[in-house]
Amino acid sequence: MNTRIFGKRPSGDRLIRITKSSNYKEGQFQNIEPTSLNPNKVSMFKLLRDFSKKSKTVVPGKEIPCLKVDLKNLPSDKPTIIWFGHSSYLISSKGFKLLVDPVFSGNASPVNFFGKAFKGSDNYKVEDFPDIDILLITHDHYDHLDFKTISKIGAKVKKIITPLGVGAHLEHWGLTKDKLVELDWWDTLLIHSTIEITATPARHFSGRGFIRAKTLWASFVLKIHGYKIFIGGDSGYDSQFKRIGTIFKGFDLALLECGQYGENWPFIHMLPEETVKAAKDLNASVLFPVHWAKFVLANHAWNEPIKRLAIAAKSTKQCFVSPMIGQAYTIGEEHQQVDWWDFE
Repeated sequence: MNTRIFGKRPSGDRLIRITKSSNYKEGQFQNIEPTSLNPNKVSMFKLLRDFSKKSKTVVPGKEIPCLKVDLKNLPSDKPTIIWFGHSSYLISSKGFKLLVDPVFSGNASPVNFFGKAFKGSDNYKVEDFPDIDILLITHDHYDHLDFKTISKIGAKVKKIITPLGVGAHLEHWGLTKDKLVELDWWDTLLIHSTIEITATPARHFSGRGFIRAKTLWASFVLKIHGYKIFIGGDSGYDSQFKRIGTIFKGFDLALLECGQYGENWPFIHMLPEETVKAAKDLNASVLFPVHWAKFVLANHAWNEPIKRLAIAAKSTKQCFVSPMIGQAYTIGEEHQQVDWWDFE
């Protein structure tokens, strides 16, 4: 566990700040609502056995369709989002570029034999990216904080924003402290007169080893050039979505997790129907589902999340978009949705 890829636990002044957080109790960060990671008390042996017996449909039967665009030239006066599969995406607006949870190493795990990217889903590399104004990390799990990607992209990044404690990993990997900003829930950072970021609660957990919850996890609210975007990170469903929606008076777009759910961890990842409900709670004009179509981290079919979400969204009249990996979506512009995922 001392290998660099696992990162480093907070210490020193960083740990002192953590212990002063109202969200840090009894030696670890806590969710607002009681949250069991294993409410059914399923043994690790059974979890591993069930995962080893997963259906072949957890992996797509052919290559994922992907568009390759020039990320260094995205000419739009409105926020434009490029999704790279799972929870990695770029938000570009008037030349300002914010990158969320980049994982471009080919797998979402500290070991190469687990969490490999689907064919076609990993066509973008660090070399494709322009300079990044803000790198935003929602929490320290391997499918959101990737050592190899961070090691390569760090030189292109002006500022990195994370929840409390996550900076310890980044400093351990050679990022300088002056690049790092760590936020507690409800902390706001003014980037520019027209750009600000607020860390908001999420219902999840953290940890890159056997010890959990020593760093914080978060969702984020991005106000940029007159638009409001909700960056969900990972979260189970709870009352905080309604609270955030009320405080910020709705969103132009909500990027919410949709995938990697399971009956044995119902409180830390949403079912697709709950994702739609969360979008309604947030009063989001458009829902953009992420956290799927790249890695096998659960037992459901690879495209089950989006199929279920589409049905739930239609029944509740929730507008959603789900572009192909690499396809640009611009807020406020018409999106011709096609069911590109409709294959086994």
